[in-house]
Parts: sequence; structure tokens; C-alpha cells
Amino acid sequence: MRDAILSIRNRLDRAGVLLSGLCAAHCLLSIIVVSVLGLGGQILLAPAIHEFGLMLAILIGALTLGLGVLRHRKRSPLAIGAVGLTLMGLALTVPHGLPEAMLTIAGVALVATAHIQNLRHAA
Repeated sequence: MRDAILSIRNRLDRAGVLLSGLCAAHCLLSIIVVSVLGLGGQILLAPAIHEFGLMLAILIGALTLGLGVLRHRKRSPLAIGAVGLTLMGLALTVPHGLPEAMLTIAGVALVATAHIQNLRHAA
């Protein structure tokens, strides 16, 4: 049973890293597509996409990073992840463009780093 829970948590940590990368790619591609081509602004920059992504990041982060603290007693992944999620939340409060992209990319980079640390501590 314990191995099954660890396997699920590890998969969720990996999913967190993947989702962080997809979020960063979405952010960069949205800026390029909207600013250079003038296409897709209504869809790519829709607040609902960003709000859903943040909600998903918070759920996966809280579950996996919180369980990681309980398992390996290392708080740094949780702290780094919390800072990253905070930056992602702040990105929702600024207008679309470079400031939003910078906050989001910094946030997802920290969240991905936290998940990677969590995986390393679990090994």
C-alpha cells in the first residue's frame, strides 16, 4: 500500500513538472502568437485558462509537496513551491503582457524545481 501511494505521488510530481513546462510554453507562445500574428487573443489570453491552470497547480502542489514533507521531512520543496504558486497568483493580477509572462514563468520554474526536489528527496 505504501509503495502504491509513493508511486502515485511520484507520478503527480512528474505531472507537476510537465504542467509547469506546458504553462511556460503557453505563456510564451501566447505572447508570440498574439503580438506577432494578432491571432487567438480571445482564446489564448482568456482568464479562465489561467485560473484553471493555477487551480490545478495548487491542487497538485499542495498534495504532492505536502505529502513529500510528511515523508522525507524536507520543507524546502514546499516553501519553493509556495513562492512559485504565489508568483503565479500575482500574474493573474497584472495586465497581459511582459509583466504577467515574467511572473508566470518565474512561478512555474519554481514550482517545477520544487517538484524535482521532492522527487530527489523521495529516492
